[in-house]
This record gives sequence, structure tokens and C-alpha cells, in this order.
Amino acid sequence: MLTRMQYDILLASARSLQALLKEMQSEAELFASANTLQRVEVCLLVMAQTLTHLPKPMQARLVQVDWHGWSCLEALLEKNAHPRRAEVWYGTQSLVPMTLELLATLRRQEPVWFEIGY
Repeated sequence: MLTRMQYDILLASARSLQALLKEMQSEAELFASANTLQRVEVCLLVMAQTLTHLPKPMQARLVQVDWHGWSCLEALLEKNAHPRRAEVWYGTQSLVPMTLELLATLRRQEPVWFEIGY
């Protein structure tokens, strides 16, 4: 059940990110909008923290996830460290899509892990 809730949190955060970035035309546009950037960073932090707490067997099966990238992004966002423009952009353009793709693949391979009653 916990794994399914974590998966749902990741999907909801990714959908929020997608909605926030949908109308953006460039990296510069995102970083010019302080309110949007703040909301994007919150979504990225939620995703990073959720991934950190995935069960170890699941993390072990997600070997292609850029765990180092997520860890660095999480630390920067938690400490409110600057500059972090490159890391935030990398998160939105690479970390999120690749991680979701890998989770979808794992869900097809291990559907029981994602059931409500697991």
C-alpha cells in the first residue's frame, strides 16, 4: 500500500510539473517567472523526497534512475542553495521523464508492488 501511495505522489507531482511547464517555450521563460519556478521546485522536491523513501528492493530494481542527480537536487532544494538553475532544468527535462518511464516499466514487470493491498 505504501509503495502505491508513493507512486501516486510521484505521478501527481509529475502531472503538476507538466501543467506548469506546458506553456513554457524555453528555459529562460521558466526562470523569469518566480511564482512558477517556486511551484516547479516544490514538485521536484516532493518527487526527490518520495524517491528517497521508496523501498530498497524497488530502488534496487530501478538501477537506471539517476539517484545521484535526484540526491543532489534534493539537497539543493532543501537547503535553498543557489545557484541551482542547471540542476532544476535537468530535473524537469531529464530526471522526471526518465524516472517516470522507468517506474512505468517496473510497474508492468511487478504489478503486485503497485497494488493497493500490497
